[in-house]
Amino acid sequence: LAQARAALLRARELPDGTARAAALPVIAPINGRVLRVLQESEAVVAIGTPLLEVADPDDLEIVVDVLSTDAIRIAPGATVRIDGGGLALEGRVRRVEPAAFTKVSALGVEEQRVNVIVDFVSPPTLWRQLGDGYRVDVRIVVLARADAVVVPVAALFRSDGGWAAFVLDEGRARLRRVKLGARSTPGSRRGSRRASA
Repeated sequence: LAQARAALLRARELPDGTARAAALPVIAPINGRVLRVLQESEAVVAIGTPLLEVADPDDLEIVVDVLSTDAIRIAPGATVRIDGGGLALEGRVRRVEPAAFTKVSALGVEEQRVNVIVDFVSPPTLWRQLGDGYRVDVRIVVLARADAVVVPVAALFRSDGGWAAFVLDEGRARLRRVKLGARSTPGSRRGSRRASA
């Protein structure tokens, strides 16, 4: 009833006795550009109905959804390498959201995923070609060591309760005990990424 009364207050009577609704200004909450028009034609809309999307393209961020098992290794401030359709860009993790959500993978498996928010570090002149909803590929650095020896996981094997690998020493394969650092799990950090303003 209150909504109907408010609508009547905005209407005015014309000389021929008919009523016409007065124009209702809609003020955008931010300065920016119109990205999408959701309500294209004149119509009566309920309160709270989205009419259009407005955003500032200069305030672009990346939302990456990663497996929750990988998200626990990601810290705010981590370096991010971004491939935006051939553009090699740099970013930094701003936030790892505290709540996970369930997403069904392409194979039909339910996965718990977490959104990671990434800000661009590269100058805007390099990433300005990207826009809202664009797809980018990202690699989040969770560990970096300059002196690390990288070997394929298949080259490692158990030996006397520890790990070992064969190394080439003067033309001969010799057994060498190794201490494992971080191990990657190929493909586990794949997920959808989208840029959003």
